[in-house]
Amino acid sequence: MQRRAAILRLVTLAAFVGAAVALIALSGSLSADKVRDRVDGFGAAGPLVFIAVSSLLTVACFPGPLLAGASGLLFGTALGTPVSIVSATLGATLAFCVARFWAHDAVEHLQGPRLRALRAWVGRRGFLSVLYARIAPGVPYTLVNYAAGLSPVRLGAFAAATAIGSAPRAFAYTALGGSFGDFGSPETVIAIAVLVVMGLTGLVLARRDLRAAGSARSS
Repeated sequence: MQRRAAILRLVTLAAFVGAAVALIALSGSLSADKVRDRVDGFGAAGPLVFIAVSSLLTVACFPGPLLAGASGLLFGTALGTPVSIVSATLGATLAFCVARFWAHDAVEHLQGPRLRALRAWVGRRGFLSVLYARIAPGVPYTLVNYAAGLSPVRLGAFAAATAIGSAPRAFAYTALGGSFGDFGSPETVIAIAVLVVMGLTGLVLARRDLRAAGSARSS
């Protein structure tokens, strides 16, 4: 692959992600409430329709917490939680595959020695790299999907780590959506506690991971 073609692939991938974000931001018809209202009319097929729509919106970088909250409003916490987890995992996997198919080879062609060493370190850790990124607070969920697709992380490890790492927050946001308006309910209290614990755990893991990443870059 020539250098110019490799750069062009990365630019077009960035343009695709940017266009998807702009479409969501500028379209007044795309919101968690609109998704909820449209899916609500499908009856028993509603969870499957929601998974399909939510997955595509995840590829377009639509905020996951809003989708999980809509799942809670539609289906309640018990059913909404697995629906949210499947939606988040499937959408993340689709975004991963877009990046892997379109620009993974371009990154390999353009990488320097330090980036090569860092990518090799991420690839060796695979599952743990993605899991820590899912748990760490403040790490953009949707951007991790595309970044992982550009890394050597295997698809199976990515999907498994995403499902496990996103499950606690998916439950929390779904429970908050399902109990909306009743902020003193046990579901709401548990959901907030889960988010706090996840945040603290993520900070500890992120600090340790940053140190390890720094060692990998300097080696």
